[in-house]
Amino acid sequence: MASDDQGLLARLRAGEQQAFRELVATYQGAMRAVAYAIVGSRNADEVVQDAWLAVVRSLDGFQQRSSLKTWLLTITANTAKTRLKHNRREVLLDDLPGPHGSVGAERFAGDGHWASAPASWHEDSPEALLSESELRECLEKTLASLSELQSSVLVLRERQGLELEAICNLLELSLSNVRVLLHRARLKVFATLEHFEETGQC
Repeated sequence: MASDDQGLLARLRAGEQQAFRELVATYQGAMRAVAYAIVGSRNADEVVQDAWLAVVRSLDGFQQRSSLKTWLLTITANTAKTRLKHNRREVLLDDLPGPHGSVGAERFAGDGHWASAPASWHEDSPEALLSESELRECLEKTLASLSELQSSVLVLRERQGLELEAICNLLELSLSNVRVLLHRARLKVFATLEHFEETGQC
């Protein structure tokens, strides 16, 4: 377990309120992505609240055999699965269209990264900064348009930095399923980037 986790855990067990605020700020997004993938948008927030209650109750029993993040996400996944009970839905490779469709698979290298990266938006002029803000908004809209599973897999991989195997374990999906979901989500995001680069608009 990382020393950062060790320090935070000691502060949490001592009941320090600021430590709990830091924990929530750091991991709430990842926990919501896991819940969203398993139970959908309607119940995701409730699952995350239930997971936080379980975390508080279980803190003293945390054995530190995994990282704090893995432990939190596992609790969230288990809470979400319990909510579904025996009605666990089929895992679908659903493929809703993105706002700008998709781009060809040839845009990606064999390792899943861009073969040719989109243009950089990190310039200092007010116009460029405005464009960056508008692009961020476009990307959030694209993310919202993805299926629950695509969105969750993309967030867990790209924003939270989880390895594919960890995502498979949390969401109980096969590696090939996760790869397809991630690939389709990335294609739609790339289509949005290209559209914005060409037109300056969403």
